[in-house]
Amino acid sequence: MSRQSEQPEPSEQPEQPEQPEQPEQPEQSEQPEQSRRLARRLTQLYGGLALYGASSALLVRSGLGLEPWNVLHQGLAEHTGLSMGVVLTAVGAAVLLLWIPLRQRPGLGTVSNVLVIGAAMDATLSVVPDAHGWTLRIAAMVAGIVLNGAATGLYIAARFGPGPRDGLMTGLNQRTGLSVRLVRTVVEITVVVTGFALGGTVGLGTLLYAVSIGPLAQVFLRVFAVPPTPYGSTVVAAGRPGRAILRR
Repeated sequence: MSRQSEQPEPSEQPEQPEQPEQPEQPEQSEQPEQSRRLARRLTQLYGGLALYGASSALLVRSGLGLEPWNVLHQGLAEHTGLSMGVVLTAVGAAVLLLWIPLRQRPGLGTVSNVLVIGAAMDATLSVVPDAHGWTLRIAAMVAGIVLNGAATGLYIAARFGPGPRDGLMTGLNQRTGLSVRLVRTVVEITVVVTGFALGGTVGLGTLLYAVSIGPLAQVFLRVFAVPPTPYGSTVVAAGRPGRAILRR
């Protein structure tokens, strides 16, 4: 037998362990686009919240009825001597505390909701007088409702987290197993009845708001939708616009 045939076969090389796939990193050329998108989202967030407070103030000045939660805020304001904006902020903070046992996670939009809307409402109320005469009152009511729908679309489409009252409703839905629609209906009826008993304004505006805010918000959500980035946000976790409904 030849020496060549007696040579031992070379030993097999050990298999290298598979390396975990690295998450795809944005190319440097993508960074300006991400910055522009983030700037747009932040503009929509704070512009929407400010517009929300201003539109709610128009409904106050119309004297024809308020949104469900603002009926409560107005009633509490009359009994405490505080401004509606301050009451709105205080109630928002109290509702946010209820997120703790419900295990809800606030986002930038949640905290900003508590801080911005009340301030914007008080600022608008300080410069806009009560509407007098049916023409001005109806115009203020309609403008308030439409602008409120636009503000809802701006705020939610920014995807920075739900408002404190929405988180309360979705949290109760998860903890009780009841539908969001049922939880929302029960909560808002309770809020309206309590606010009305305290002196809050319930009227035509309250009814029109209830039946129109959903369709209006849906339209403006499409108008102000921000295309999602493939790399996600590095600021806060983005929520699903379809499941968030802005309430102050």
